[in-house]
Amino acid sequence: MATEPLPLQKTAAAAAVDTAPVPATSQMGRPLVRFDNVVKRYGDHVVLDGLDFSVRRGENVTLIGPSGSGKTTILRLLMTLEKVSDGVIWVEGDPLSHTRAPDGSLRPATEKHLREARKKIGMVFQQFNLFPHMKVLQNITEAPVGVLGMGRDEAETRARELLDLVGLSGKIDAHPSQLSGGQQQRVAIARALAMQPEILLLDEVTSALDPELVAGVLELLSDIARNTDITMLCVTHEMNFARDVSETVLMFDAGRVIESGSPEKIFTDPAHERTREFLTAVL
Repeated sequence: MATEPLPLQKTAAAAAVDTAPVPATSQMGRPLVRFDNVVKRYGDHVVLDGLDFSVRRGENVTLIGPSGSGKTTILRLLMTLEKVSDGVIWVEGDPLSHTRAPDGSLRPATEKHLREARKKIGMVFQQFNLFPHMKVLQNITEAPVGVLGMGRDEAETRARELLDLVGLSGKIDAHPSQLSGGQQQRVAIARALAMQPEILLLDEVTSALDPELVAGVLELLSDIARNTDITMLCVTHEMNFARDVSETVLMFDAGRVIESGSPEKIFTDPAHERTREFLTAVL
């Protein structure tokens, strides 16, 4: 099945997803996201082991490494779908995983705090997770209206712009079951962007797609990375995509970052033997 043509130039629709303001000079260097000695364990099994790394506003970061190294867990912690076992996650200098007590100490976040925090962060999953009983338009407008309190007309206008951006303006009244896998994933991307996130998390978004549909979805994500100020954290095994889109690549193994650097550095001259082994296996 052929993929639909994608909008590769910045249009009014592409401009509609420029949700994060260009940072002021005084903010340039200040991390938007920071993992501070974060541990995640399930019983005795440690998935993330004292994780420390940060992401600047507007930066595109790709997480690579073998399956089971903790990459997806990082995204689920940021999306507040999981809770940290130890350590603190910070977003814009405020604790995401915790709340401040009156005495200034940090306590585990309340559900109310987590709901508010989710408004800054969008996530696109491997399995699309569209509502099967809703048409495409409602799939995209449901959360902006219900969570952000956006007016229905504004939400629908924005949804139409985003569907144009992802090449699906003709599918507005379709149900997910009437779409190909690639089309469903593009609707999922539009749905995440409709929430006007500052941070977009991408979890192996092409892994459930037929091979002929992968290129179209990756080209769409590359277009978003080039033409918006959204901060992107991406878990992928598509190394060419990681090379083309990222400012920074983080290599994970056994719940730790063992190496980080520019795509050129990681893919052409990795310093760590484990990185060289991994890249040899997947390239």
